[in-house]
Amino acid sequence: MLTIDNINVYYGAIHALKGISVEVNVGEIVTLIGANGAGKSTILRTISGLLKPKSGTINFEGQNIAGIAAQDIVKLGISQVPEGRRVFANMTVMENLELGAYIRTDSKGIKEDFDTVFARFPKLAERRSQLAGTMSGGEQQMLAMGRALMSRPRLLLLDEPSMGLAPLLVREIFSIIKEINAGGTTVLLVEQNAHMALSIAHRAYVLETGRITLAGSAKELAASEEVRKAYLGG
Repeated sequence: MLTIDNINVYYGAIHALKGISVEVNVGEIVTLIGANGAGKSTILRTISGLLKPKSGTINFEGQNIAGIAAQDIVKLGISQVPEGRRVFANMTVMENLELGAYIRTDSKGIKEDFDTVFARFPKLAERRSQLAGTMSGGEQQMLAMGRALMSRPRLLLLDEPSMGLAPLLVREIFSIIKEINAGGTTVLLVEQNAHMALSIAHRAYVLETGRITLAGSAKELAASEEVRKAYLGG
């Protein structure tokens, strides 16, 4: 579904991504793990069109999308849940979700997706008239995920969904990610909680300072002594 081939991305003079190549197949959960500043979020931002690679290609379903405007990438079927959730604090839950569907005109389908999001996240249904900024971190994360799903993406990019959440909520969020994937949405996940990420992913890549240093099945990487020492606390 997605093939990133040898991309190089710069922030000014800083070489942030150095010849990165990643593949995501239809139906998979693929995770990118690594320390802070390794380049994980930069990969998602480049796929989303928020950053432009200096060289290399990003093929989504056979089309090179490197450098395409972010709003057009959403129309192609890619949606991102940004790091830090980035909900619209002064708007209600319902208004945030409606914004997720802004590119769509199929009112019947949009209504069905509201029902699906509320079934998946019952707390959002209870709080549909509440201002997003007054919700807890976990509820805002659910809203950010629901908002992204309202565009009906075929590929969902998730950037640090567990950040700042209590352990019980982290398990709930990861369980929902598995459900979303089981429902037919392919997932590319950036996550510092390597243990949780590897527990639900099919395949994984390890990033260090803008380069991929390891790649393989999630089971292989979870069993790797190198990964255990660096990211799994043992």
